[in-house]
Amino acid sequence: MKFFVDTADVNEIRDLASTGLVDGVTTNPSLIAKSGRNFIEVIQEICELVDGPVSAEVAATDYEIMLEEGKKLAGLAPNVTIKVPLTPDGLKTCKALSDDGRKVNVTLCFSAGQAILAAKAGAAYISPFVGRLDDISSDGMSLIDDICAIYANYPEINTEVLVASIRSPNHVVEAAKMGADVCTLPPTVLRQLFTHPLTSAGLAAFLSDWAETGQQILDP
Repeated sequence: MKFFVDTADVNEIRDLASTGLVDGVTTNPSLIAKSGRNFIEVIQEICELVDGPVSAEVAATDYEIMLEEGKKLAGLAPNVTIKVPLTPDGLKTCKALSDDGRKVNVTLCFSAGQAILAAKAGAAYISPFVGRLDDISSDGMSLIDDICAIYANYPEINTEVLVASIRSPNHVVEAAKMGADVCTLPPTVLRQLFTHPLTSAGLAAFLSDWAETGQQILDP
């Protein structure tokens, strides 16, 4: 499974990318607004920090302008993936851009039927929002299971399932068990994957025992 980090905070991306565990980045208008920075500059900077796909979302809602915005964003860096909403105009834009060799991430997916349409439109990624479904007492992870099962029935589908709106490490583990291709994680959730109380307790015991030996591995 690939890990994307879901943020427009360049400092967070730089820090997490240094682990070697980040395969890409996703952004959206809300994250850009939170950063308080210029959208184009942020995307260009992120693209310099990571080699993998960087999702940059269009702001328009009609086909003609979405297409022009998508082309402009694609020209910012070779690893830009254009992000479009799962609407009729968004899917039309996805089809045009993907036919032109551009990678497209179709976002705001909340049903398996929508995921089928995105695949038919040539999406490189489909982004189902599990946390937002959970928020309305639906089962977000069951949607991931359905999409993975449907896509597996059709070898010609190359669309990757990119699990979004992740709220906890459990979402990541469940998505991996279902065979999802990518999880895009808020920095806090990615860091939570590192931690376990038994790991911390075990390390503390090892360090205490080592200190009692009075030894050093490296020469002083």
